[in-house]
Amino acid sequence: MRNERITISDRNDTNQPLPGMSRRGFLKVASATGGGLVLGFFVPGANKFARAENEKKVITPNAFLRIAPDNSITVAINRLEFGQGVATSLSMLIAEELGASWSDMRAELANASAIYSDPVFGIQMTGGSSTIKNSYLQYREIGAAARAMLIAAAAKKWQVTEKECHTENSMVMGPLGYKAGFGSLADAAMQMPVPESVTLKKPDQFTVIGKPTLRIDGLAKSNGSQQFGLDFSLPGTVVALIARAPVFGATVASFDGTAALAIKGVRSVFKVPTDRGGSGVAVIADGYWPAKLGRDALVVNWNTANVDKLDSGRQSDAFKALAKTPGIVAKKADLSGMAKAVKKISVDYEFPYLAHAPMEPLNCVIDLTDQACTVWAGSQFQTFDHGAIARTSGLKPEQVTLHTMMAGGGFGRRAVPSSDYIVEAVNVAKAYRESGKSGPVKLIWSREDDIKGGYYRPSHLHRVEIGLDQKGQILAWDHTVVGQSIITGTPFAPMFVKDGVDETMIEGLTESYNIPMNLSVHNAQANVPVLWWRSVGGTHTAFVMETLIDEIAHLAGTDPVAYRKTLLGNDHPRHIGALNRAVQLSGYGKTRLPSGHAFGVAVHESFDSVVAYVVEASVTRGKPRLHRVWAGVHCNQAVNPLTIEAQVQGAVLMALGTTLPGAAITLKDGVVQQHNFDDYTVARMPDMPVVTVGIVPSNDPPTGMGEPGLPPLAPAFANAIASLTGKRLRKLPFDLA
Repeated sequence: MRNERITISDRNDTNQPLPGMSRRGFLKVASATGGGLVLGFFVPGANKFARAENEKKVITPNAFLRIAPDNSITVAINRLEFGQGVATSLSMLIAEELGASWSDMRAELANASAIYSDPVFGIQMTGGSSTIKNSYLQYREIGAAARAMLIAAAAKKWQVTEKECHTENSMVMGPLGYKAGFGSLADAAMQMPVPESVTLKKPDQFTVIGKPTLRIDGLAKSNGSQQFGLDFSLPGTVVALIARAPVFGATVASFDGTAALAIKGVRSVFKVPTDRGGSGVAVIADGYWPAKLGRDALVVNWNTANVDKLDSGRQSDAFKALAKTPGIVAKKADLSGMAKAVKKISVDYEFPYLAHAPMEPLNCVIDLTDQACTVWAGSQFQTFDHGAIARTSGLKPEQVTLHTMMAGGGFGRRAVPSSDYIVEAVNVAKAYRESGKSGPVKLIWSREDDIKGGYYRPSHLHRVEIGLDQKGQILAWDHTVVGQSIITGTPFAPMFVKDGVDETMIEGLTESYNIPMNLSVHNAQANVPVLWWRSVGGTHTAFVMETLIDEIAHLAGTDPVAYRKTLLGNDHPRHIGALNRAVQLSGYGKTRLPSGHAFGVAVHESFDSVVAYVVEASVTRGKPRLHRVWAGVHCNQAVNPLTIEAQVQGAVLMALGTTLPGAAITLKDGVVQQHNFDDYTVARMPDMPVVTVGIVPSNDPPTGMGEPGLPPLAPAFANAIASLTGKRLRKLPFDLA
């Protein structure tokens, strides 16, 4: 296998460079830290937004890599780090190609800037398990370019050829014992031309990629020194809380803030616009607690007359009725085999709304003046949020600075196309200034605020009718999905809504198994804000598919693993590889489990990665228990196996939470009934099973791992329960009654 040589000028870059900047997108600028090498790089990739609009975009100068005279190497992370480990993995990519010592590596989250756009989506964002998949070449090329420039500087200094030099352990090594640290060469490297092309290492040369590597932010998070968005404040910062309407989109009819203003520390009380055309009452105070007490003391009369008031029970009935009517056809198949079926499965599956419930609630700090607006927030959508700040504040984009803060979880909640909480914060800061006050404002959502008034994973209903022959083979499969679209009306609609079908609603239903499926959808309407939730459509589609395939295998008298392999055929070797790895680790088919225990199996592809689970479960006095999980993972090249293991472990626990009683958002008369972890169930440490992760080796470019571990867990668990009880579960959370 040859070294991979990337010629930057061959990239078909449609972006116009700034004056004096090379069209390849490289940028050298003087280091603001007092000398050194600063290298910026932009890879346009398959920018779907730009291609769709046929625009010419200007690259904003900034830097991805900074090598300081003290030999420290700082990598700008173009994403949000909120527990998934991208600060480590992206730094590993640069360290690999640069030839750096891992102990010299540092990472910092990049501010909002066009140069940090995702190479595929064309905006700065974190989502879709896309970080490593989309930036794998981008960050390696940055490291390789910096390596070439350092070598050129050393070769010139030593009067030797560049071919005689190489890098290792943050040094350039030359002939005759010559060696020099990166820091000592950084200034000279700045004078070197950016290479026309770079040579990337081949996999058998990797010394960093693929090696288990401890988190670059692990120490700071362990000793408490890591600063999250909720920790950040400026001198003189005041805290804002908003009393929001109990029904989505409702408005303030009248309010009395007298009692609130009487509380020590409360400075201001005023009405502000809220998301989705609503309004609320903001309370500004010297800290969170006086702001909370002030909000509790408010007397607010709400106008809910003109907004729909959803009821979960009525919605369920409406979805079932809608599923009986013709929908939008997403995939057409011949259903004539249904008439010949000797066995039929006719079932409904139901899935509730789900809250994201990250450990760190939503927050942001905003410093607004007449000339500028500076915001600190744990944003997943820097591009959208930056634009929303400019529009809402009335400032020009160049007058807005958005600092990306470390966040304590998100699961999609910090990636809102409407920038709901960011816009709220700007509106609060504007009203605060208009009242004659000045200074930074910190908007905080309590956990109750987000669970009762945030965005949710949509509720769904699946209606499925399957016809089987005498041997249990599938003759016809008629499948209808009812739910709200999370994409329609957003900037992503041109990419993911085709002929009225939101692809995220049906992802995972038709891609893998060779079955004659006729698929249709109904785009239901409801006055409930909905959003992607970790693993998006896979949260419900995987459960339907993997429990039904398992049920059919049992009806056919076939081992569930063997049956899946037959349906997968020869076109899905990665699925087979993941299944085989999970089976091998678990001893499935060979190991005798304790009495009252059973195996369950599921496999699912999402975000181009495949995860297969074999689980061990039991049921005691009607209560299911998950004991062990064995995961087979195929995500192509594993950049950091420790990160992959952590992602799978976290996904297992989060998915397990969706099966537990109380893991549902329900509404009555338009009001969300849950408010915190005492009545909205999440999995806790005692629920956690033992998880063993096996990664299928591959040198192919990596695919995503932030979300694929979640979808197959619940169906594998349900399949184990069915083996023990004979009861097939048709909804989440589990109901064994």
